[in-house]
Amino acid sequence: MVVSQRSNNVATVVTIENLKDYVDQEVTLQGWLYNKTGKGKLQFLQVRDGTGICQVVVFRGNVSEEDFDAGKQLTQESCLRVTGRVKAEERAPGIPGGFELDATSLAIVQIAEAYPISPKDHGVEFLMENRHLWLRSSRQWAVMRVRATVVSAIRDWLDEHGFLNVDTPIITPSAAEGTSTLFEIDYHGEPAYLAQTGQLYNEANIFAFGKVYCFGPTFRAEKSKTRRHLQEFWMVEPEIAFCNLEQLMEVEEQFVSYIIQRCLTDRAAELQVLERDLSQLQNIAPPFPRIHYDVAVDMINKAAAAGELVPGYDDPVPAIEWGDDFGSPHETYVAAQFNKPVFVHHYPTQVKAFYMEPDPDRPEVCRSVDLLAPEGYGEIIGGSERMSDPQKLLESIHRHELPEEAYDWYMDLRKYGSVVHSGFGLGVERTVAWVCGLGHVRETIAFPRMLGIMRP
Repeated sequence: MVVSQRSNNVATVVTIENLKDYVDQEVTLQGWLYNKTGKGKLQFLQVRDGTGICQVVVFRGNVSEEDFDAGKQLTQESCLRVTGRVKAEERAPGIPGGFELDATSLAIVQIAEAYPISPKDHGVEFLMENRHLWLRSSRQWAVMRVRATVVSAIRDWLDEHGFLNVDTPIITPSAAEGTSTLFEIDYHGEPAYLAQTGQLYNEANIFAFGKVYCFGPTFRAEKSKTRRHLQEFWMVEPEIAFCNLEQLMEVEEQFVSYIIQRCLTDRAAELQVLERDLSQLQNIAPPFPRIHYDVAVDMINKAAAAGELVPGYDDPVPAIEWGDDFGSPHETYVAAQFNKPVFVHHYPTQVKAFYMEPDPDRPEVCRSVDLLAPEGYGEIIGGSERMSDPQKLLESIHRHELPEEAYDWYMDLRKYGSVVHSGFGLGVERTVAWVCGLGHVRETIAFPRMLGIMRP
């Protein structure tokens, strides 16, 4: 129910994150009750407003009896408006801590019903069913704010380095990464698909603008329940004309380093809430190590023969046949051998997409590269040099048994001023999971879409 009470005295309405600018001044906070303690003449209210959590001290001698009783009525997640004097106090809890509000007046906006998410432990299934409420917890609040900074840093770096944001379609007539993981839809009687990537369209865009990126949701109908996979996720895809594989890796390492350092600077309080060990993140700066796929396979198989365990797990490192793509244990093992993200390049042509340029001296491998994050987070970027020769591309389309007519416009790009060009895709959710130190990507987006889960 909504409770109608008198308004607070007129005071500047501020946010919790800005309390540091109002020490010894009277201000008003508007927010929700996160928790409360106290007895007798004192109440300690933990109030959150979306920018942080602040302790509000309600002393019976400083507020009216009506306001003191209002504080006692507050239930978890009740909405309130409170006015008081900002006080610097090192011991004051909160996010960020160090400031509290000595209340002079308090008004209830709404008394919340019994809140289903309490401080006790809840199962993941319950929390996912109540994701719309779980987002209010300090942990989920911190993750979403880190995500926002990751997104902001992505755009800022690309915009400042001459990339133009060009939006690409969500509905497409053909596949880019393969046909087995597509969400098919009916497009006025014709089959169409939710986009797995905007890359093919981006390749058209570079011939108009030189350096571009698209940024939005992508869709993969993968029958996977691993901690790294979602059915719908966000990806940024830069594409660059006159860029080869080696130049692409330099762009990637500068890009990723900027994102990480921005998060460390702008989201220190949130990372502290998450109890994130920052030691490895602080080390993220170019250059990143680079190893050939052949070298990575040799490392993996030597570890498997020696009976080594996958770092962080009790399972032995599994051997791998040359020509196979890496699984999660392989990526985890390889990345653990370095103190920064590591580039693995020149994967077998047979496990990569049809448009990737084969090595001129070894056509069984292509000029592709994955960037593996440390601490078990695996591939966060996949990229390659693209085929620029029209005949070679046509042969690859036939070899992959793709419908030629669906790619006639894509073939045109190689007929009218084709140049060497490259690009990559960075998955936002995996990057956020790495930055935050999360065990599953389901916490990296407000409303995750996973196998069998699309509510709320």
